[in-house]
Amino acid sequence: MTTNFVSRINRSVRTLDGVFLAIALILLILAILVPPQVAESIHFTLNSLWKVAPFLLLSIAIAAYAQASGADNLIARAFQGRVSMMIPVAAIIGALSPFCSCGVIPLIAALLSMGVPVAAVMSFWLSSPLMDPSMFILTAATLGFQFAIAKTIAAIGIGLLGGFGTLIFIKSLIKFGVSPSAFDAPLREGVGNGGCAGSKIRNPKAVLWRFWSDGDRRQKFWKGAQKNAGFLGKWLALAFLLESLMLVYLPNGWVGAIAGEDHWLSVVGATLIGIPAYLNGYAALPLVKGLLEQGMSPGAGMAFLLGGGATSIPAMIAVFALARRPVFLAYLGFACLGSVLAGLAFNLIV
Repeated sequence: MTTNFVSRINRSVRTLDGVFLAIALILLILAILVPPQVAESIHFTLNSLWKVAPFLLLSIAIAAYAQASGADNLIARAFQGRVSMMIPVAAIIGALSPFCSCGVIPLIAALLSMGVPVAAVMSFWLSSPLMDPSMFILTAATLGFQFAIAKTIAAIGIGLLGGFGTLIFIKSLIKFGVSPSAFDAPLREGVGNGGCAGSKIRNPKAVLWRFWSDGDRRQKFWKGAQKNAGFLGKWLALAFLLESLMLVYLPNGWVGAIAGEDHWLSVVGATLIGIPAYLNGYAALPLVKGLLEQGMSPGAGMAFLLGGGATSIPAMIAVFALARRPVFLAYLGFACLGSVLAGLAFNLIV
């Protein structure tokens, strides 16, 4: 009897969503320590969700449409022709594709296993987790269109930096008589070819723009919309909850003193902080908004979003498990360098 009871509890714990559990835990701690803050934080969170609701619904619809119509199969077309042409196309496609830093891993495995040049793959690999249609809409709603447009340009720029940087590095190795073996065979032994998720690259299906004429695709649209709504909704709720606490308990001027100046050190610091602190691209938006309101420089905020998106700990673990060490170090180096340069440029523009 006791064993069955414990088993049921263990199964229940495993099925709990970590994000909802975090929200409940935060509210419980507030209820114990500062009860009045519970109502204030809930009100702030609901009000913030209501303000972004139109943008949230639009982003959900766009992501579900891409899945139902098969528009995400167009990714395969970015990797045709000469490498010098693949790189800019891959950077642009990557910035428009709906993949996160971990979700893009099976596609990368499929591309590399098919022999696509690593320079072109690096371009897509870097730009893909930094921006997508849903991210653009929510970034514009949270931080403004100027920020969203700048982040899109930065994502493409980082992809170009990584792609052409990798191409130049490989050619330099060959010029000096060094074999670029790690870049000729970039996958770790036994990684595979991306499995079912890589089929978009290996066997791209036709795009059906008017997907509603197909019953299966209509069903796929609604399932995708429900999944995206749950995913985005829970992460934004957690982010707004944390923002409500940050605005109350973070000392005034503390952020401005550390990352408020238009100094290159603040941008570098924000990039490095993004590695351990960045959890999710959507959750990061309200947090950065709160930090900007407390004095963080725009360039530091941009660097945090870009650096964290590409080099967060979950993303780095996925990349390290997939690629050989030189390729992993190249990915990490170009991501950090591109984020710093984008942050510095944004400070100059703003």
